[in-house]
Amino acid sequence: MKKIISTTAAPAAIGPYSQAVQLDHLVFFSGQIPLNPDTGELVTGSISAETEQVMKNMQAALAGANLDFSHVLKTTIYLTSMDDFATVNDIYGRFFPEQSPARACVAVAALPKGCHIEIEWIASSQA
Repeated sequence: MKKIISTTAAPAAIGPYSQAVQLDHLVFFSGQIPLNPDTGELVTGSISAETEQVMKNMQAALAGANLDFSHVLKTTIYLTSMDDFATVNDIYGRFFPEQSPARACVAVAALPKGCHIEIEWIASSQA
């Protein structure tokens, strides 16, 4: 049976979607952008600041499903500029020091609210 996952520790959805949906042991997480969950405001200033916030939001969303980064199977990173790849990769890697998940990284023309990064992922409660 499908179960909707939601937590106030991560930013609320800004459209008609759920933060995450669980089916059996798989959890499909919607993309996280660098929104501060307390204020709803976009974190700006640098790709480093945006990436740090996205990773914090991922951590909060995972915790809302009683999971952590070790449960992540696959991520997709969306960047508005591949010039940011190395910086994003360094920060992302700190959260996955061992057994990194499968991953894709793609450049896109634009992202919600004018941010420069979004990450979506799939996790498993059996990982």
